[in-house]
Parts: sequence; structure tokens; C-alpha cells
Amino acid sequence: MPGIDESLLEAMRLPGARGASLVDWISGLALGAVGDAPGGDWEATAAETAELARHVAESGSLAAGTAGGGASGPDASAADVKEPSVEDLIATTADAYHLLRFVSTPFDSTVFLHLWLGRDDGNLALARIRLAEMADRLVLG
Repeated sequence: MPGIDESLLEAMRLPGARGASLVDWISGLALGAVGDAPGGDWEATAAETAELARHVAESGSLAAGTAGGGASGPDASAADVKEPSVEDLIATTADAYHLLRFVSTPFDSTVFLHLWLGRDDGNLALARIRLAEMADRLVLG
């Protein structure tokens, strides 16, 4: 089972990969990063993508399996916030895709893989499948 470095290097082998990181969406810190960073700074990118991931992870309207969304607000439990029902996010820019894949862990599930993928030479469908596989195999610790 691959650790952080091995998983990020595997992500960089995907066609069109420009950079990859593992980010804690609670703290906004990059736990690991390889390749180029969007904007040239992995720490800034980690903090910015963590804001997006945190917003989506805490969104009750995006919860799976409920017509009115999941628990949110003052009555939501910590487990509702720490186990996002969203699997991944895709942000599209003029020349790239940003794929954020939430990683389920036995302890707190507050991390995601971020893959920065070029639009011209990347394959978004393949990247999404492979990132899901990587997230399932990732060993943290």
C-alpha cells in the first residue's frame, strides 16, 4: 500500500499531470506535493483549495442519499462534517483541470488529493478513475 510520496508520484505519471498534492482541508496545509504548483506556490494553493473543499464537505445540500441534504448547522455532529459525502470536485480553467478527490481514512477523513491537469494533453476521465484508486489505496501515517 503506497504512502503519500508514492501516491503523488503515481499521480504525476498520468497524462497531462502538472502537479499533485495531498492537503488537509481543515488546516489548509499541504502534507505532500510534487511537480509544479498552480500560481507557483504549493502552500498558497493548498490553503485556497482547502477553502473550497471545506465548503463542499460541510455543505448539507450536497449530502448523498437525502432529498433535503445531510445534517448541517448547529445540530450537525462532528462525524457529519468530517466524512464528506462528496467524492470529488472538478474545477475547470481555460487551460487546466483541478481535480480534488476526498480520501476516506479510518481516523478523520480530512484530506484530499489535488491533481492539476493540463487540458490539452490530460484525460479527465482517466485521471478521475486513477485518483479514486489512489485514494482507496493511500496509507497515511
